[in-house]
This record gives sequence, C-alpha cells and structure tokens, in this order.
Amino acid sequence: MPKYLLLKHYSGGPEPHRPVPPMDQWAPEDVEAHMAFQWHVNDMLQKNGELVDAQALVPSRTWVRYGGPDAAPVTTDGPHPETSDLVAGWFMIDVESHDRALEVAAYVSSEPGPGGDPLYEWIDVREVMTLPPAED
Repeated sequence: MPKYLLLKHYSGGPEPHRPVPPMDQWAPEDVEAHMAFQWHVNDMLQKNGELVDAQALVPSRTWVRYGGPDAAPVTTDGPHPETSDLVAGWFMIDVESHDRALEVAAYVSSEPGPGGDPLYEWIDVREVMTLPPAED
C-alpha cells in the first residue's frame, strides 16, 4: 500500500479559505476542540490500520548545515522563509489508494478553528517515494 504524508502548514496553500488568526490567539476552548479533533483523527486512522505516525511541531526552529570536514555544523535562528513555508505537523498514512489519501486529507481539513467553525485549511498531500523492486 502506498504511504502518504499529509502536511499541515502554519498558513499556506494556494489561497486561504478564510482568514484565521494564529492558534496562540484562539480562545482556550477553541484550541482544546482543535486538538481533540486531531486526536480523533489519530484514533480513527489507528483503528483503520492506516496510521503510521502523526506529530505536531512547535514554531521555533534552528537551521543547520554542514560546516566542512574540520568545522562544527553551522546554525542560525534566522532569517527564515515565509511562515507559509513552515510545517506545523503531519500525518503519515498507509492507505489503499491516492483517492483514500485525498479523502483523509479532506477530513483533516475540516478540523475546527476559532468559534468551532471548520478551518478548511489546505493539506499538502505527498506520496512517499519508494525504491524500485530489487532484481533477482
């Protein structure tokens, strides 16, 4: 079965469905409802045997690159790309088809936001590359 990575971005996609403030500006009950939905999706995918992994990421990050054979890694905390380029979290799923991956992504997109209204956020659906079968 193919694996798909469903990427959630802090903000991004082709166009916003509606403006939504950052989660740190939401009412506590809205954050709680949003997170409860994420756990519900995890449970549903787990019961279906489709969940490989799911994680949320904090917005802080450090950029690192190779510093050379005799140097420590080079790190920086900025400047950063546009916020829309940053991944907020993901679901890794193992499903029967691309259509099922799109179905799951659409469901994730319906997660509640401020006031309980669905976010309808864009979910970036990416198939995991597999190696060709080894020749015998």
